[in-house]
Amino acid sequence: MRVCVLVVLVVLGVVMGGVVGAPGAPPAGNSQEAFERLSPDYRAGVEEVFKQLQSHTTVQLHYLFFQSVSMSDSQSGFGTTSLFHRFQLKPTRCSKSTASTEWTACPFRTDRPLMDCAVCYKMFEDRMEADPKPYIHCMQKPRLTTVMSTARMDHCRRMLHHVGGATLLTVRSINTP
Repeated sequence: MRVCVLVVLVVLGVVMGGVVGAPGAPPAGNSQEAFERLSPDYRAGVEEVFKQLQSHTTVQLHYLFFQSVSMSDSQSGFGTTSLFHRFQLKPTRCSKSTASTEWTACPFRTDRPLMDCAVCYKMFEDRMEADPKPYIHCMQKPRLTTVMSTARMDHCRRMLHHVGGATLLTVRSINTP
């Protein structure tokens, strides 16, 4: 009976240690694998969000890509693709200034909420277009409201589907003698 109780306590201790995010919590290796599985076009959007988060002084935590929630793209023609990506970032125990080469060693925190992000942008061939300016909206998950979610979806729809409006192609007939 004592052995059984001891085993249960050890198992609970290991499980709780992982859940609470003890110093020995697993590194965010799976996060890096999930990020690497994204296509280069979607990775570009996540990297743009990371740049924005790094530049904000109010953001104190270091975040890593956690998972995609939804994604869509449409070919606009002439090598242009419109992309929308909603994903979640998870805070880590590393400092905000951690070099990107050391990210995989950063254990996730479980005492802070996920960051829910939506980004929409246009890619031309293999680079992000500056016009229209990429739209980025990130909010800690408990603070994200349905009104905010709807507003960012509406913004992306307008931005990605009405940029430049209709394009008219004209064919002129050239009469040769």
